[in-house]
Amino acid sequence: MDLRLLPMTTASMSPAQAAALRAAQKALAAKAAAGADVSGAAASASATAPRTAGTVAPTRGFGEALRTALQDVSAAQNRASALQNRVQLGDRSVSLEETMVAMQKSQIGFQAALHVRNRMMQAYTDVMNMQV
Repeated sequence: MDLRLLPMTTASMSPAQAAALRAAQKALAAKAAAGADVSGAAASASATAPRTAGTVAPTRGFGEALRTALQDVSAAQNRASALQNRVQLGDRSVSLEETMVAMQKSQIGFQAALHVRNRMMQAYTDVMNMQV
């Protein structure tokens, strides 16, 4: 899920939430850049390979992107929960700051997923209410 596409104002966020959002955006941008490098190499390799009639190059669809984004949100929530449990049990190898940042990242990811879900539901409702 691309957090850069969601209109989030940092004015309504705490400084910690704004910092977590910026960190998540940077991580996503780095991940996208790394993916673009890999897909660019794959695209050049597929461009040189001969194509036969009727073959379609595999593309990543919206459903797959949404599934991956939801899995990332779930993984962030699981990581935050695990860190929270370790802090509560007194594990000295886990810092409170790391736990709080993980919790904020998972919260922001969940909020972003919720915004996407709400927009998709609104679009579905709009399409269903169209006159034919």
